[in-house]
Amino acid sequence: MIHPSEFGALRGFAAVAEQRSFTRASQVLGVSPSALSQMVRGLEERLGVRLLNRTTRSVSPTEAGAALLAETAPALATLSGALDHARGASGRPAGTVRMHCFHAAAEMFVAPILPAFTRANPEILLDLTIDDTVVDIVANGYDAAIRIGEVIERDMVAVRLGGDIRQLAVASPGYLAEHGVPQTPKDLLDHRCIRWRWPGQEGPYAWEFFEDGRWFSVAVDGPLIASSRAFTFDAAVAGVGIAFLKEEAVTGAIAEGRLVPLLDRWSVPFPGFYLCYPQQRQMAAPLRVLLDAIIAPFRGLEE
Repeated sequence: MIHPSEFGALRGFAAVAEQRSFTRASQVLGVSPSALSQMVRGLEERLGVRLLNRTTRSVSPTEAGAALLAETAPALATLSGALDHARGASGRPAGTVRMHCFHAAAEMFVAPILPAFTRANPEILLDLTIDDTVVDIVANGYDAAIRIGEVIERDMVAVRLGGDIRQLAVASPGYLAEHGVPQTPKDLLDHRCIRWRWPGQEGPYAWEFFEDGRWFSVAVDGPLIASSRAFTFDAAVAGVGIAFLKEEAVTGAIAEGRLVPLLDRWSVPFPGFYLCYPQQRQMAAPLRVLLDAIIAPFRGLEE
């Protein structure tokens, strides 16, 4: 039987391990950094093993700490959810919701609901990580995430938000006048392409096209790889090469004549963003309130 104090210590350790910082973890938990440090040291002493590597600049789990975090995170989430549910039953929902969002998703789906949501739920803290890296939602301690459908884990509940996404190859008129216009996706192999690296991935993204009922990719080459979509847009407008971007991001530049769309017949829409979260028997009240607020404008869309 776990001692009541062990739950708090495990929760404190998990927060430090996930945040990689005693200061940030203390803010999430609402305790002082010194109290949190003592709590974790006490847990290490009782277990007889070091759980965290500490330096003046960073904190990271040891091998034993990483194993403990992986084994206890689901149980801690369940217990925290049950406590939040009990609090919510007696009044307004209160607690912290940790969410991971791609940059575009945060702007499209979270920012619009924030003013009304925060006014209506003053006791809910939304801890939002805005990052295009694909992370393991459960292992990293997130309650939910918004990401495109192709990178959602199979065991997640996924609710579709908004419409389809379409990507277009685009280039400036000046670039095309100098280098010619590609007539098929394979022609891109002879062009200067501006590549994008998905954060967290080693290699650049291979451009995806559709023909004869199937998707295929082209591993383009060129003078620039960037981790920012906005930067690749600016480079394309400047004439550096051909970029591959979401249609909505280039519509204005196309209308103004700064960019020219290419390979239209091979560029078809695909399912866009989804709100996803782990399956759970009892959802914490703060998470349910946030999910409802985000989903409300899109009720009726196919999941």
